[in-house]
Amino acid sequence: MTGPCFISFFLLLNLLPFFQTLEASHCSIKGLPLVRNIADLPQDNYGRGGLSHITVAGSLLHGLKEIEVWLQTFAPGSRTPIHRHSCEEVFVVLKGSGTLYLASSSNKYPGKPEEHFIFSNSTFHIPVNDVHQVWNTNEHEDLQMLVIISRPPIKVYVIFLLSRFASTFSPLVDGCPFVFPLSS
Repeated sequence: MTGPCFISFFLLLNLLPFFQTLEASHCSIKGLPLVRNIADLPQDNYGRGGLSHITVAGSLLHGLKEIEVWLQTFAPGSRTPIHRHSCEEVFVVLKGSGTLYLASSSNKYPGKPEEHFIFSNSTFHIPVNDVHQVWNTNEHEDLQMLVIISRPPIKVYVIFLLSRFASTFSPLVDGCPFVFPLSS
């Protein structure tokens, strides 16, 4: 015959995963539903004409600790500043085309950047501290990308332009998850 302690322990072990699943179905920030419409999320351009930035899931709004996911749309001719930061990034190009400029951080000075054509359904990643810039070089179509970054909040360093990919770095934002705080 089985005692009441054993039955209680058995029920607890079997129901614990169920309660953990229920708890995980709610967003970590009160008042936000787990499933959200991207069109209802805050949008900003951070002073950069031609940019639309939406944090789909992030540290500040959603309480994430290890990653952030952004949806960024660049109008024809718009671009990020030349910059580097203390996190990895993965890009998925959803529509449009453009150019990625990338200079490795393996040297003391980044040197001449490599130029890469990016296009719809392409993907690329940026290693930690590699100097880069994304530019919508398509004159007729927006460039839209899903961006996944590691370790938010991040430190962003913008390269002051004495020449393309100059070697002088200056901290711009400490602890801010946004890469686009400067106007063009």
